[in-house]
Amino acid sequence: MKIPEGLLYSKDHEWVRIDGGMAYVGITDYAQHNLGDIVYVELPALGAALNAGDILGGVDSVKSASDIYTPVSGEVVKVNDELGDAPEKINADAYASWIAVLKMTDASELNMLMDAEAYEEFCASEE
Repeated sequence: MKIPEGLLYSKDHEWVRIDGGMAYVGITDYAQHNLGDIVYVELPALGAALNAGDILGGVDSVKSASDIYTPVSGEVVKVNDELGDAPEKINADAYASWIAVLKMTDASELNMLMDAEAYEEFCASEE
């Protein structure tokens, strides 16, 4: 299981990469591994205003369907349209396959997320 340094992680198994005031959000390698082969990704609407913990989208796999929750509040300013035609990209590299970019409205919410070491411990406790 890959858990890159420099990203932040939620207890719902989403990752966040910060670039200025923008938050790139995707699901973790742990999540995609547990889901199995991903066959569909539901993307959020551009311009949607979301609060931390709101449903950002969803993924369907051969095993199950799962909601994706936004770890931070903000406005959806970009979605990864490539995932509509190739959802399996998340299985190939979960950290290169972001789902949406949010213009954050409350950077202090980042303090509620885990670094790589804490997330690794969290995943170990779930097994």
